[in-house]
Amino acid sequence: MTAKTQNPINLNTHTAPSPLPRSPLDALRNPDWNKAMTDEFQALLENNTWELVPRNNQMNVVRSMWIFKHKLNSNGSLERYKARLVCDGSSQQVGIDCGDTFSPVVKPATIRTVLSIAISHSWSIHQLDVKNAFLHGDLRETVYMHQPPGFHDKAFPNHVCLLKKSLYGLKQAPRAWYQRFTDYVSTIGFQHSKSDHSLFIYKNGSNIAYILLYVDDIILITSTQELHNFFMKLLANEFAMKDLGPLTYFLGISVVRRHGCLFLSQQKYAGELLERAGMTTCKPAHTPVDTKSKLSATSGSPLEDGGTYYRKLAGALQYLTFTRPDISYAVQQACMHMHAPRTSHLMALKRILRYVKGTISHGLHLTATSGTSLLSYTDADWAGCPDTRRSTSGYCVYLGTNLISWSSKRQPIISRSSAEAEYRGVANVVSETCWLRNLLLELHHPPTHATLVYCDNVSAIYLSGNPVQHQRTKHIELDIHFVREKVARGQVRVLHVPSRFQIADIFTKGLPKVLFDDFKDSLNIRQPPDSTAGRQSTISLSIEESGYWVAAMVAQELVWLVQLPREMYQSVKQPVELFCDNTSVIQLVGNPAFRSRAKYIEVRYHFIHKKVQDKEIDLKYTIQTSK
Repeated sequence: MTAKTQNPINLNTHTAPSPLPRSPLDALRNPDWNKAMTDEFQALLENNTWELVPRNNQMNVVRSMWIFKHKLNSNGSLERYKARLVCDGSSQQVGIDCGDTFSPVVKPATIRTVLSIAISHSWSIHQLDVKNAFLHGDLRETVYMHQPPGFHDKAFPNHVCLLKKSLYGLKQAPRAWYQRFTDYVSTIGFQHSKSDHSLFIYKNGSNIAYILLYVDDIILITSTQELHNFFMKLLANEFAMKDLGPLTYFLGISVVRRHGCLFLSQQKYAGELLERAGMTTCKPAHTPVDTKSKLSATSGSPLEDGGTYYRKLAGALQYLTFTRPDISYAVQQACMHMHAPRTSHLMALKRILRYVKGTISHGLHLTATSGTSLLSYTDADWAGCPDTRRSTSGYCVYLGTNLISWSSKRQPIISRSSAEAEYRGVANVVSETCWLRNLLLELHHPPTHATLVYCDNVSAIYLSGNPVQHQRTKHIELDIHFVREKVARGQVRVLHVPSRFQIADIFTKGLPKVLFDDFKDSLNIRQPPDSTAGRQSTISLSIEESGYWVAAMVAQELVWLVQLPREMYQSVKQPVELFCDNTSVIQLVGNPAFRSRAKYIEVRYHFIHKKVQDKEIDLKYTIQTSK
């Protein structure tokens, strides 16, 4: 079934964009690229970016050059022709025309955390565009540059440009822009986050605003439209900044907001990756990795090209894991062999691409959630690496029902037992959740409860709370003391979860299809939100399961609705009554006992079952009315 738009577009009628020019002279002959170059040059002059000075032999003059690019919309259509004048930073010399170059960017987990909070409060999420962002940075070093190719001053053709402002291509350009932006937003009331240096936070009474900065890509989140308009006016006056409207495309990630949900997808990027690999017509795979043992570094024969093709694809897949945690383990395993890939490793890499082909439209769902408590799962595959016998550990962290952080990584040292490997995994996720708790505190949404850490190894759980087995664990005492301290302070609770429901297994080993699909769904990796209201995301095998899904969705909405009056200082009678006409569903929600017909959805019991157990919701039976 296809949906028609009010303004249908026939892609076949679009005029093909002018190809990328091979040189500045070639570009000047083309009207489209000529205009783009002229606009860029005029913008630089208006910004007073440089002044012309005579050249002498003591100067280190960097080369200037033009970079051409088609600026595309999120659907792949042409937005505009883009010509950018840049410096060749490779010729800069440290201590002469270059100093510190480090510039922070916002962390992926921070982006997902802030978006989760914003969607839960129905806040405004807008993307901002800064015209020539790097040109706003102030240079502290003396930098000389050749005049732009094709735009030499006829009166002073042998002069060079003494840069007054930062320019793209300079090693210190990102740092100069970051410092300039940071200095300004601090003057209008934003506080610099200590948890993430590219996050800026504003709070005045009930008014809250966040700014996320990734080089020159900016997201502005505000609790009210009036606050958005206020800050937008200030930023636009200072940086010639433009409001691109509600967030739809950020860092190559498509963002769809619908029905109180954010859907993050990299479908366009995945399609380009498959095209680059020559696998657009490949046969899809059901899982990204098989269930066999991990590949050895010596299996197969060396690749003919020395691994160049392999490294390009493996590196590109790493970026795809931003919204696809279901391939994190497979990509991590592929990247372990980037230094000397072999034929067997290439086959494993192509399997990941075949899986991406079959799930190309899938992405990460962030839904409205009322709580700010953290829930995490951690697992380790003891001595799984056939070459080093190091263990692979993985974890995932939820804020309410939203997945905000995950990891799949080989441990740096060899563990002497499965308990030790699992405990190192516990220490890793506790470290991550401690950082997330601090982040939530700065965002003015402190965690309401202790962080729950689910582990399927009983010995590791005992170690987290009891000083036992000193002789066998004294060499990992630092990790033990770190976790025990958090447990003793009430910030963390390490609990047992059966291996069947250990979601973090998806980050440490290959799984059979049924279990993999179950865990993938628990990670909120699904198809884009359907435009038909009320349609469930998966097929139910029974009326009982379908009813359970409905009860869970209604319970989630109720938890959010109950929170609204509280924010307005109004009391709400609890428990909230929820009526259902299926007794099996009521028994399923109230009794977490194992059921053979519902075992594949057991992992989702914790949400609605806990709400009933905590007496926030009272699920009652009602007689079915005639239809």
